[in-house]
Amino acid sequence: MSDGDVINLVRGQLDCCLKKIEDSLQADALSYFGPIIFGADAVLRNAIEGFKEHKPRLVVVLDTPGGVVEVVERMVDTMRHFYGEVVFIVPDRAMSAGTILALSGDSIMMDYYSLLGPIDPQIEKDNKLVPALGYLAQYERMIERSKEGKLTTAEIALLQKLDLGELQQFEEARALSIDLLKKWLVIYKFKDWKTSNSTGKAIDADYKTQRAEEIATALSEPGRWHSHARGIPMNVLRNDLRLKIDDLEGQEVHRSIRDYFGVASDYISNQRINLFLHTRCFYLP
Repeated sequence: MSDGDVINLVRGQLDCCLKKIEDSLQADALSYFGPIIFGADAVLRNAIEGFKEHKPRLVVVLDTPGGVVEVVERMVDTMRHFYGEVVFIVPDRAMSAGTILALSGDSIMMDYYSLLGPIDPQIEKDNKLVPALGYLAQYERMIERSKEGKLTTAEIALLQKLDLGELQQFEEARALSIDLLKKWLVIYKFKDWKTSNSTGKAIDADYKTQRAEEIATALSEPGRWHSHARGIPMNVLRNDLRLKIDDLEGQEVHRSIRDYFGVASDYISNQRINLFLHTRCFYLP
């Protein structure tokens, strides 16, 4: 069997699994596997425009280590141009900017193994994506030590090498991440939230904004999570941050998601693919 035959066979399996997801959730389905990088928003636009007709709901199967928050904003704007409802399914992980993307949805579906992450946006530096909050945390720590007169010679040398313009870029990325998350939570995820689950009292717009800010602030505290790459499982999101997450286990679509993710992951690994997008009308690469 030739390489082309193998690819066609795998794509047939992926198409079959994706159709089961669409049928189960009565939606258009799109999978996005890979980093959120410049140019990915244009590919996403092409994939969505590829549907001849658009259903009211879009389901996004998302697996990403994160990326650039400005790209997330354009991706969300594109999805919302075509769809009144967007559901994110996270079979494995949606970290950093991927967490911001997932929290722009009307709902999120996870299981016990799935992870979101701290909203630590990444900035391109020396042709690599680096987490912004780590740089800011160290800079702010050294500023405090400077005020206390405790800076070491090595720390003084590091401060002198820091690019203030770059630090400003990091701070703007952090502020944008929090602002977007606060806005999208209120508009989309909280839109049908009418009463408190604990008290039964009516929920107003001010309270929704307050809760969104609490969640955004908690997710952007590097000291709370300790690592850019540390995942936050569904039970922590539910119990500690009091976020509503729909549990995939026991749902009809769960098996189809697991099957799709397994085939897609093997295909991406074997073909050494950096960015993979798939709909019933579109493939990248």
